[in-house]
Amino acid sequence: MVGLVASCGPAALSDSAERTHLVHPGESIQKAVDSAKAGDTVQVMPGTYHESVKVATPGLTLRGSGTATVIKPAAKAADDCGRRGNGICVMGTATKRLKGVTISDLKVTGFSHTGVISMATDDLTVRGVTAEKNAVWGLAEEHSEHSTYRGNTARNNGDAGIFLANTITAEQGGVDTKGTVVTSNRLENNRIGVTVRRLRNLSVTSNNVSGNCAGAFIVGDENKPKAGALTVRGNRVVKNNKHCAKTERLPFLQGSGIILTGVEKTDVTSNEVTGNSGTSPLSGGIVLFKSFVGATSDNNRIKDNALRDNAPADLVNQESTKSGNTFTRNVCKASSPTGLC
Repeated sequence: MVGLVASCGPAALSDSAERTHLVHPGESIQKAVDSAKAGDTVQVMPGTYHESVKVATPGLTLRGSGTATVIKPAAKAADDCGRRGNGICVMGTATKRLKGVTISDLKVTGFSHTGVISMATDDLTVRGVTAEKNAVWGLAEEHSEHSTYRGNTARNNGDAGIFLANTITAEQGGVDTKGTVVTSNRLENNRIGVTVRRLRNLSVTSNNVSGNCAGAFIVGDENKPKAGALTVRGNRVVKNNKHCAKTERLPFLQGSGIILTGVEKTDVTSNEVTGNSGTSPLSGGIVLFKSFVGATSDNNRIKDNALRDNAPADLVNQESTKSGNTFTRNVCKASSPTGLC
């Protein structure tokens, strides 16, 4: 049995029953989330809501009504989620991951840091979310396992549309995500479409990635275990030719399709990579970029990709021939060094 209650009304059911809490314009999403129990749904009706929302209840579903449900910053942030510039925060703890949360079918925009950010979660689903014009990331997570990002749109964000990392506050080796999936998302006009940083056992599949400075950035470093054991498959990576200025970590970005640096045992297969053109050291269709910190990319497999009109080349390998990287059955015209097509 599923009960239907107003966001501010008392529960009419036993604590064990799953309930749906309706939130209407002018009401507080956070108040409904705080009153919800494990397994409940908070259904947010069409309208614009000026607040940040922190989710710490396992099994909760926070669901909007598509892009008609819009979450924007409040004039004055009421909690640490908002004070840190985030729209929706899904937060476990240092000792216990938050399990089974779903965020779906809403728009989050205009935040000074991240649209939807999660930390220490297990089995998180982010689906049908539009994250746009956030100053750093559209959708992001750290210290999480078994996540699914499906059918989202991330556009015009200051850094990555989707950003997945082990941690951003410490030096650590690659962490096993235990099968996180990033699939069927539309990533447009960000600095980077999707960044996977210091992670293992993850797949990036069937995404449309265009108009960014770089399409997909799969990055590790000198820490152990090395990042890698990933799959990048079936993505459409087209004309990521926006210019982004250099940072402390990277030179300027422009015209990069799929970049691997400091990673191992990653399959890049059956992607369509076209029209990515620039003069950055990272420019090209599929690029194995020589790490600034000396971390090699080893035993990666680049196969069955269709590449054209990428510059300076469709395939670029800056690693030693002794690194065990292989290029097979790719359809392309130009490579650096020659002979990879």
